[in-house]
Amino acid sequence: MLRRSGLIGTLIGLLAFLLWAPAPASAASDGACAVRAPGASAAAERAVEAACAQVAAGVWYTWGGGHGPKPGPTYGQVDPTDPASEHDPERLGFDCSGLVRYAYAEATGSDILNGVASAQYYTHRAAERFTAAQGLAPLVPGDLLVWGTSQKLHHIALYLGAGTMVEARQSGTKLMVSDVRLNGGYYGAVRVDPGPVTGHVFQTWGTGVWTKAEPSTKAARVYAFPGPTTIRVQCQKHAETVTSDGYTNDAWSYLPDYRAWVTNIYIQGPARLAGVPTCSS
Repeated sequence: MLRRSGLIGTLIGLLAFLLWAPAPASAASDGACAVRAPGASAAAERAVEAACAQVAAGVWYTWGGGHGPKPGPTYGQVDPTDPASEHDPERLGFDCSGLVRYAYAEATGSDILNGVASAQYYTHRAAERFTAAQGLAPLVPGDLLVWGTSQKLHHIALYLGAGTMVEARQSGTKLMVSDVRLNGGYYGAVRVDPGPVTGHVFQTWGTGVWTKAEPSTKAARVYAFPGPTTIRVQCQKHAETVTSDGYTNDAWSYLPDYRAWVTNIYIQGPARLAGVPTCSS
């Protein structure tokens, strides 16, 4: 009887331990901001270190912060949709894309990612892009994670490795290390190539110019350029004739960074872009 009672007591004690033991800590719970995996370029590691230095300094998220004439923290603005932003004009800091801009400017010595999250994801300096379906396995520290849709990406962060990221998340909080949120609209990631830009580089003109899934005005919309944008053109071909803003042209260009097409009307240069080959299909 004593042996049985002892066994029961042991089982009860084990059950109590399992019920009350703390849950395993998340990878980000220690708060350490650092390069947490191998494989990143030296520039990407420097970008992570620059962002982490701002975390260590206790810098605030501020709506619109980090988008001054030069990379660096700036006073924010009130976001009319977010009551928590009421103190942002008093706080020197970054929003999500402002932090990414600063990190890569510090890493490269050049303002290569000036713009909002969409512009940074669609940068003509992309070395490789990754879909949400690929998860985190192919990513290395310094890759940029984005949330939203192809038409509107609303958040961006720097990957640290080991399932964690450094981000400027929202008003009322400071820059932080977080576990990567693969739900809630995660769209994918991009790896930045800080070296010389290769390929056929052009500039668009106009505002709200939509890229298309196919070279046709009837095709699905992919992304709208908010203003003049630097783009890489892979090839061009004759397709649907378009008349817009006083111009008529049947030439369309394929933009590999967007996996989309745009009418040549909105690319600065002649109707048929010089030096750009014809698409094979």
